[in-house]
Amino acid sequence: MPARPIRLLIVDDSALMRDLLSALVSRDAEIEVVGTAADTFAAREAIKRLNPDVLTLDVEMPGMNGISFLEKLMALRPMPVVMVSTLTQAGTFATLRALEIGAVDVVAKPARATDLATIAVELTDKIKIAAAANVGARRAASEAAVARPGALPPMAGCSRTGAVIGIGASTGGVEAIYAVLAALPADMPPILIVQHMPAPFTGPFASRLDGFCALRVKEADDGEALQPGTAYMAPGGRQFEIGRIGPNLVCRLGGEARVSGHVPSVDVLFRSMARLCPLSSLGVILTGMGRDGAAGLLDIRLGGGHTLGQNEATSVIYGMPRAAFEIGAVERQLPLQAIAPHLAAIFSAETGGPVRP
Repeated sequence: MPARPIRLLIVDDSALMRDLLSALVSRDAEIEVVGTAADTFAAREAIKRLNPDVLTLDVEMPGMNGISFLEKLMALRPMPVVMVSTLTQAGTFATLRALEIGAVDVVAKPARATDLATIAVELTDKIKIAAAANVGARRAASEAAVARPGALPPMAGCSRTGAVIGIGASTGGVEAIYAVLAALPADMPPILIVQHMPAPFTGPFASRLDGFCALRVKEADDGEALQPGTAYMAPGGRQFEIGRIGPNLVCRLGGEARVSGHVPSVDVLFRSMARLCPLSSLGVILTGMGRDGAAGLLDIRLGGGHTLGQNEATSVIYGMPRAAFEIGAVERQLPLQAIAPHLAAIFSAETGGPVRP
């Protein structure tokens, strides 16, 4: 017998939006809208009564807002949540907070409700991904941190000199990237990050990280030289890789064509690292759906660099790390909370100046 449809609860204060969202997702036979709620209080009762598999949640709600509700939900009854957010500045930062708390993904509302049909495919895809998410990943990561596993043996030949760290993530990656960067010291080699995320969110995400991390975190600019102690976020909608100007490695922003299904693509970043600094690259693949990054991570490992992958228990979606692990691209697989201490232990010496290949 076929699997039953995904049971979806829609929470939005706009009756028109609730009706539109219901009509859009109900076209897909794999999704059943079991109820709607106009506020978080009604949502709480509907969750108890209907036991949905996935929740779509508006950020701006009357009474208790969506963020406060999500915090309580994740503490008391963790479940897959897809945020449906406006792209105002306040809405963007609130949505990033929601992703840090544990929302699986975000869908940006069009400026007009009449344009909502333009996000139909994205919305249904993300609901399906959310239904498969590991909502216990946060707890597993916390337990891994408490366990404090012993120090791993050093990676042979891993040196700070000229080193570059690349991090790739997708679904669940906002929370995972925050967990890694916030736990790193300021004296790290340059870090380059690709997170699958709409263009309006990458700049605010970098700014938010910059406020919490010892590292400087910024959205990458084309042509800027890589500096130690700085993490560079790929802008949404542009390919991102490293290039070279004279003796220095620099950020390079490319076109809008998809590679491995994405723009920016983790494969593009990792392949550029393997090409320009094969012996001093360290690639990290984190939670995410699909295979983006697996081939590029293998290039790094085959070129003489080093690679890490997030383990299944702490991944919201173990798609990208699994794909990389299965083709032999992952040198070491670690729980999320062990990745930053391991990186810090590898690169514990002083550094300075632009990075040279």
